[in-house]
Amino acid sequence: MRTKNLIVFFALTLLTTKVFSQTDVAKAFSFAQNQTTLLLKEVDTVKSDAANSALVSPRSLSVEGKLVMVPSKDWCSGFFPGELWFLYEYTNDKKWMGLAQQFTTNIEVEKTNGITHDMGFKVYNSVGNGYRLTKDAHYKEVIIEAAKTLSTRFNPVVGSIKSWDNRKQWKFPVIIDNMLNLELLFEATHLTGDSSFYKIAVAHANTAMKNHFRADYSSYHVIDYDPETGKVLHKQTHQGYADESAWARGQAWGLYGYTMCYRETHNKAYLKQAENIAKFIFSNPNLPADLVPYWDYNDPAIPNAPRDASAAAVAASALYELSTYSKNAKEYRSTADKIVKTLSEKYQAKAGGSKGFLLIHSTGHKPAGTEIDVPIIYADYYYLEALLRKQHLYKGQPVINRN
Repeated sequence: MRTKNLIVFFALTLLTTKVFSQTDVAKAFSFAQNQTTLLLKEVDTVKSDAANSALVSPRSLSVEGKLVMVPSKDWCSGFFPGELWFLYEYTNDKKWMGLAQQFTTNIEVEKTNGITHDMGFKVYNSVGNGYRLTKDAHYKEVIIEAAKTLSTRFNPVVGSIKSWDNRKQWKFPVIIDNMLNLELLFEATHLTGDSSFYKIAVAHANTAMKNHFRADYSSYHVIDYDPETGKVLHKQTHQGYADESAWARGQAWGLYGYTMCYRETHNKAYLKQAENIAKFIFSNPNLPADLVPYWDYNDPAIPNAPRDASAAAVAASALYELSTYSKNAKEYRSTADKIVKTLSEKYQAKAGGSKGFLLIHSTGHKPAGTEIDVPIIYADYYYLEALLRKQHLYKGQPVINRN
């Protein structure tokens, strides 16, 4: 029944979705440039206070509507530099390249920060995009150093990279978000020829595929392991409604992560995993018609629950790439088109508003009461990435432009 529903959904999507055109992409990037110019001014205002000298990147807006900035150690610090690289990639305007270099420099110190798993989010999204577009040898060295640092968090008994330190409730927590940090390791193997990074990434992906997912291919957020035996101690959904619920962004992380892992390994098990996660998301009875999910698919408050535009943006970017590998290419691409069209038309900030963020209505950590129904920088990052991937596909280029 679920498969039948998915086929019907994709058929309706193809019939009802107008193509998201290159003109629409151009409009979205024009809007992004104007908004980012505003955001840069807001950043300068915050940093003009000497007390904020350690803050390097914008993250969100406070309840009062003030710009929230973070230091380089914050897991979100790399997204804004990445956005600036995306603007440079689309426009080829050296102004954006200079700004991207400036904000990327602030993140490079994280290459030796071994107390966090978020090396991909921080370093790869900033320095990695910089290297992809410039082939700067300095960026190459930073990527390799960051990958070496991330590798120190791998436990071969567990077969995973540890996510969080100093959390008393867990011994060896691994979160689904960690799938996206694997791209840094794959890149390090490309750059060095050292397969140890590749082997760690594959081991982590295999362990997550074994333990993070339920029979319907929804995922838990956190799996806690015994670091000495590798035994699963507990499965939970820390940022979702309940342990057995499907936290929306977690599902999108899984879709994106296994699509990326298939690209890097050509292991068909990863392709099948990505396709099954897509099936769960897009046949879910609680997915709204506009394809922007509620923050958790099982929140009993639906339809009076907050949305998460960031989950939609991550999923759209993943679907554009997945469409290049799967027999369901037409359906995946059409669905991604519908998502970015919805985000562009209904979830964009007002021009000149939201301190320069691009998208509104994202949800960060609802159980903790933080970042609920606000702009969040990673929503903007994956939205622009999705738009670029749409552009590349239109031009018949690889979905990821490596120059």
